[in-house]
Amino acid sequence: MNSIVCIKQVPDTTEIKIDPETNTLIREGVESIINPFDLYAIEEAVRLKEQFGGKVTAISMGPLQVEKALRDAIALGVDEIILLSDRKFAGADSWATSHTLSEAIKKIGSYDLIFFGQQAIDGDTGQVGPGVASFLNLPQICFVKKVSEIADNKVKVLRLMEDGYDTMNMTLPGVLSVVKDINSPRLPSLRGKRQAKKTELTIWNAADLELDEKEIGLNGSPTQVVKIFSPKMDKEVEKLEGLSSEEAADKIYQKLKELGK
Repeated sequence: MNSIVCIKQVPDTTEIKIDPETNTLIREGVESIINPFDLYAIEEAVRLKEQFGGKVTAISMGPLQVEKALRDAIALGVDEIILLSDRKFAGADSWATSHTLSEAIKKIGSYDLIFFGQQAIDGDTGQVGPGVASFLNLPQICFVKKVSEIADNKVKVLRLMEDGYDTMNMTLPGVLSVVKDINSPRLPSLRGKRQAKKTELTIWNAADLELDEKEIGLNGSPTQVVKIFSPKMDKEVEKLEGLSSEEAADKIYQKLKELGK
């Protein structure tokens, strides 16, 4: 059972900074962590490796500082780590990110499952997992809360829904995006930390993946942030006193009517 886990290093929620020129997140030099949802994806891939054998490869895209997140993944049980790093990748939206990751996965070649966390806490779109599945023409299931069975080149999972869950079957290879209900991520072991220090990091750039510069990074992103600003908060308060509940309700109704609500 060979699995690939796509992880993202995100700014710590207290350290988010925006580049005023490009309206994109500043990632270099900012204290960052592994996207919390991705920890559940790592854990599930490692558990399947422990059950069926094989290996787990973690892959991420970003500046060289993302190496720390990948080495943290080694400490959690991942076997191999690959960093996609190139200035040409900067500013990628979910489409361009999915395209770049899918080309790297093609280069890796051998896998049964590709894992994603439900979403990233910075972009919060949840689009990259399905995007990669689309580029690779693979089946995919989102919101997976349990991997029930793997047999006969198929995986059975429970998919979380608002009113319960669905039982679904998917032919391998395929893509799974998992939710927090799926497991409890382990803490890094001392042996894992030692392994993390000596594991070789593979770095691929745009040339290594033979990517067209028009399809990656900011150039290849069909969606771009035009402007970032804090909303203006104008509050007008009117206090109602000495009225019965019926009178107060009528007063509120008339006020809303005046405001066009």
